[in-house]
Amino acid sequence: MDNLEEDLTCSVCYSLFSDPRVLPCSHTFCKTCLDNLLQVSTNYSIWRPLRLPLKCPNCRSVMELPPAGVDALPTNVSLRAIIEKYQKDSEPRPPSCQEHQRQPLNMYCIQDRQLICGLCLTVGQHQGHPIDDLQAAFIREKQTPSQLLARLSERRWAQVCELGEQLEQERARCEGVVRQDRQDVSQYFQKLEVAVAKKRHAYMEALDKAGAEVARAYDPLIHRVKELQEEQLDLVSLGSSVEEEDSPLVFLEKVHLFRERVEEFIKTPLPSVVNLSVTPRAAEYLQHHWPAVTIGSLEEAPVPKVCCCARCGSVETEVERARPEGWAQDLWCELQPTPFVVLLGLLLLLAALWANPVGGASLGFSLLSQFSQLVHGVSSELVTSIWDTAGSAYTATEAAAERWGSQLSSVGEKAFQQLAALFKTLTSH
Repeated sequence: MDNLEEDLTCSVCYSLFSDPRVLPCSHTFCKTCLDNLLQVSTNYSIWRPLRLPLKCPNCRSVMELPPAGVDALPTNVSLRAIIEKYQKDSEPRPPSCQEHQRQPLNMYCIQDRQLICGLCLTVGQHQGHPIDDLQAAFIREKQTPSQLLARLSERRWAQVCELGEQLEQERARCEGVVRQDRQDVSQYFQKLEVAVAKKRHAYMEALDKAGAEVARAYDPLIHRVKELQEEQLDLVSLGSSVEEEDSPLVFLEKVHLFRERVEEFIKTPLPSVVNLSVTPRAAEYLQHHWPAVTIGSLEEAPVPKVCCCARCGSVETEVERARPEGWAQDLWCELQPTPFVVLLGLLLLLAALWANPVGGASLGFSLLSQFSQLVHGVSSELVTSIWDTAGSAYTATEAAAERWGSQLSSVGEKAFQQLAALFKTLTSH
């Protein structure tokens, strides 16, 4: 049957002949294929008007067709009858195996879920696999989808929906936390920019006032010196003109006036140089009084790596520079500016004030300054956090020290007066 099908196949379209027509060279082709060949030959050839050229695809011979074209060619009646009978008697054959030629795929491999042939099962890659008839497997598995759908209960669907809602809520919460942090960072740096701009403007105003004072101090003196320079140049020019005078009387008169002007110019006192000092210098002042906002500390300030902690479900930060480990980590934790540390510092200051009311305040302030310098050597980050607390504690302690000092002074004076009166009473007796 395969050989018969090859003989009934057109060599142009490689399909069964459709309305086969015979050329003068005895080769047969489909009418549609000949029409296409004739159209191509007519477009690219010059022929007699009453004849149409056509080249046979098999023998490559050129022949003349009448003006009617392919319709004038005879039909291969016998071949058409054979084709019709072949199409009527032939049945659809199962697909053949790609690995084993001409072997029909007539078995279903249950393990690999595909059609196989007999050689695939015996000597091929499906050897030993369980097999079944395709139609039987189809009937057996026909009810499987409904059974699987029955296992998908409403409870499972509710759990999945609830889980989806929880995930959406957690996502929205985390996004809200990140959005709030973004706003806080933006507000922080906006306030920082406003504060820096105000400080810059105030400092520039102070420098403008200093520049105005410098101008008021030096501008009159410089103007006076320029007047003296112009006066001396005028005298030099006048002396040259007096020397060129020829009339004795006029010469003597001019010499007299010139002598008076020179004497007066020589007697005129020169202005003294004013040495002004601009204090304090900006670099030193900013370094000593504004240590928290220096460019170096701002550049060294760590930027956190924001990450989500799965253990607590909240957004946490990790500092780029790792904290010290071991005893250094314990020291780090102990030196954190907790309320206990601040209270301990205040108690030390109160003890110093109680021991020495007059010098206790200065001693406490010096201790606080030394303590802040010591902590600054441990960590620049810790200083930044402690500095604000220490500053507020410093202000409160200073005010309390002033009140306690005045009260202790008044109490001491009263006690001294009472002791003096008691001593006079004792000595009088």
